[in-house]
Amino acid sequence: MGERFSLPVLPLRDTVVYPGVAVPISAGRPGTVEAVQAALDGDRRLFAVAQKENLDDATPELLYTVGTVVRIIQTHRVRGGVQLLVQGDSRAEAIHYESDGEEMLRASAIPLNRFPPRNPEDPGFQALDKELRDRAAELGTRRGVPAEAMNQLLQGVDDPGSFADLVAFYLDLPTADKQKLLEVLDDEERMRRALVAVERELARLDAQEDIQAKVQEELGERQREMLLREQMKQIQRELGDEDEKKEVEDLRKRIEALELDEDARTEVERELKRLERTSPQSAEYQVIRTFLEWITELPWNERTEDKIDLKVAQEILHEDHYGLEDVKDRIVEFLAVRKLQMERSPKSEHSPSDDGSAVPSEPTDGNGQSGEAPLAMTGAGVASDSTDEHSTEDPPAEESADDGDSDESPDSPGKPTGPEEMVGKGPILLFTGPPGVGKTSIAQSIARSLGRKYVRISLGGARDEADIRGHRRTYVGAMPGRIIQGMRQVKSKNPVFLLDEVDKLGVSFQGDPSAALLEVLDPAQNSAFTDHYLGIPFDLSEVLFIATANYVDRIPAPLLDRMERVDFSGYTEKEKLEIARRYLLPRQKKEAGLTDEELEFTEGAVRAVISQYTREAGVRQLERELGKVARKVARKIAGEEVDRVEVDESEVRELLGRPRVHPEKMRTDDAVGVSTGMFYTPMGGDIMFVEASVMPGEGSLVLTGQLGDVMKESGRAAWTYAKSRRENYGIPDSLMKGTEVHIHVPAGAIPKDGPSAGITMATSLVSALSGRKVRRDVAMTGELTLTGRVLPIGGVKEKVLGAVRAGISEVILPSENEADLEDLPDAVRDELTIHLVETLDEVLEHALTEGPAKPPLVETESSPGGAEVVSVE
Repeated sequence: MGERFSLPVLPLRDTVVYPGVAVPISAGRPGTVEAVQAALDGDRRLFAVAQKENLDDATPELLYTVGTVVRIIQTHRVRGGVQLLVQGDSRAEAIHYESDGEEMLRASAIPLNRFPPRNPEDPGFQALDKELRDRAAELGTRRGVPAEAMNQLLQGVDDPGSFADLVAFYLDLPTADKQKLLEVLDDEERMRRALVAVERELARLDAQEDIQAKVQEELGERQREMLLREQMKQIQRELGDEDEKKEVEDLRKRIEALELDEDARTEVERELKRLERTSPQSAEYQVIRTFLEWITELPWNERTEDKIDLKVAQEILHEDHYGLEDVKDRIVEFLAVRKLQMERSPKSEHSPSDDGSAVPSEPTDGNGQSGEAPLAMTGAGVASDSTDEHSTEDPPAEESADDGDSDESPDSPGKPTGPEEMVGKGPILLFTGPPGVGKTSIAQSIARSLGRKYVRISLGGARDEADIRGHRRTYVGAMPGRIIQGMRQVKSKNPVFLLDEVDKLGVSFQGDPSAALLEVLDPAQNSAFTDHYLGIPFDLSEVLFIATANYVDRIPAPLLDRMERVDFSGYTEKEKLEIARRYLLPRQKKEAGLTDEELEFTEGAVRAVISQYTREAGVRQLERELGKVARKVARKIAGEEVDRVEVDESEVRELLGRPRVHPEKMRTDDAVGVSTGMFYTPMGGDIMFVEASVMPGEGSLVLTGQLGDVMKESGRAAWTYAKSRRENYGIPDSLMKGTEVHIHVPAGAIPKDGPSAGITMATSLVSALSGRKVRRDVAMTGELTLTGRVLPIGGVKEKVLGAVRAGISEVILPSENEADLEDLPDAVRDELTIHLVETLDEVLEHALTEGPAKPPLVETESSPGGAEVVSVE
């Protein structure tokens, strides 16, 4: 036995180093790198030993005892470790391992000497050596090693035992088998075992070549790609791999369970037969399989059960949304009609026992948040898969104006027949209004009220018709459209399906997605909706579609005609205050990690945030500002500066900075030539001042303030009317000659247009020309004709609410807008004086401080309905 020595350990994963063999090794583990450094600092020797398992942590229990003493020939530092080239010297056996350094192991080992043959000249030994060399050369040649390189390798090693080590290293054997060969010290025995391993490898190659020969006989002259695929198929057959057959059988069972009409079933079964004939390695196989999986995952006969309770529905709507009373009334009416239709239709219709679906369970909250109403107030919709189960059809039938009742035969695919037609169709609702008023979230409330599942897709920015109808399967990466994807996601045939931002659909050279929606949203056609990817009809007649939009004028007329419009107006300041108290503040406190005791908001503070830091019809910006306050308070409390904070109106500026919104306020005094008008934008209503000034000039009219063409025409009409009635309004004739009139609307950077500032401009003109002051507490809106009639306008509710916020106590409106006053909250009507007028004389009577001038002889007539609104872009 040789002398004991100690060396750093080089643990090896999935390889074994033999004496006489040069091996490249990558060292990256900290312990291995430390061992390499220790060897470089010493005699460059390491004890290379294999691990029993491929694990990162090399422990003594994980290492074999017999290894190889190697010498480092070359090193190369790389990122994350070092590259080594080591040369095996001799075998050694570790007596024990011990830790040396932070993670390095050191082995105390003794050398192991090989047992050479007793008689190297023995013919049996020489025959063994020659056979091993011949078979090794054959194996190398069949593996593709060049003949020249093989000869150099055979001639470079004369010693039989060393040659056996070389062969063992290059054999494709498991680590455990290579370790056994390393531990055999008798050269002759090791040569025999290496020869057996070589023979086994040659036999494997023979079997592989036999398989190739069989496949070649079957294929003949077919392409090389198909040859490789058939080789894989033959190998799998030899191994007994039948997973593909099981997959096809599983698809067949799932397809047989579907309730498809005859045409659809024929098409699907044809594709299934194609799948059986196609090689699993073929690209076409994956295309067909994906198509069949889509077919089996669609809800062809799965429904949720409608459970309509009008009282519960009203409670849900009030719980989720504050205000919006008109919208809530319309939704409850819709549910009431739906309830009557269901109760008066045959009870057997689509019962669970008929369609094979499971017995429905108790419905749950449609958005999974039975008490989380605040989400609704932000207008943010969240698609959720409710657990409500199977039921039947859709809301009441209101046929589109251009289609009427469908005369399709009962044999039409997917077409409801018999009594089902009574409840199988319903109106397509279109929720329109400014951002953040609850359009998206109220659709979730409808789903909860019906006990249906809810799915939402956003159509904003969609510019491709394939987004709706899908791609044909001939294209690489084809997939169904968003409608079919939503149906698979919700796994119900009658969900509430929200089409969000339908007014923001785009048009490109790839098609018009809004045109593709025409079929989806037509109750007379969507019972046989055909997606390009599926190629077979899918029934959408039981889906309750709801669309949302901010700007109705951007929706194409044919698409708009298919939907029933429900308008959402902006919230009043009082409504915003109540929404913030009920929903926004509790949620922002929770998100900031605060309790109700740690942060309190006074009513004045909330009002200050609403009026000075937000300008919107909804409440999204309001919630963001409240969240900013909550975060600042949380910072103070987390820093132990304070225990609790009560935010009042004076502290809002400290927390949020200077006010960013400066709404117009009522003037402090009456003035000549300055009247107060009202305007409307999608963000709400407000007041504006119209100023008129008279100066020496050429008798022209100057209009400034970035006014649009319609508004300029209103100013000219007011100027013409004032000149034609100058005697009645006490305007001197001298002012009509050599006088220039200038009308200006402040906020000159903001474009303005619309006819409803007509009476406001006329009042400013008459005031400037006659010298009579205009009352500061009176605001007005209305279109003016050349004969002095006041025509109706739009946006009355928003304009009046804006005037009230500005402190106005009296408003002047066209008499034909009297019906619009019903939209105003009772509290606003009680505190406001409203004058309904038909002529400009009546306007001046209420707006000017002095008594009215002699009225002109104007013959008034009833004005036509409909009007435009002053809008600010």
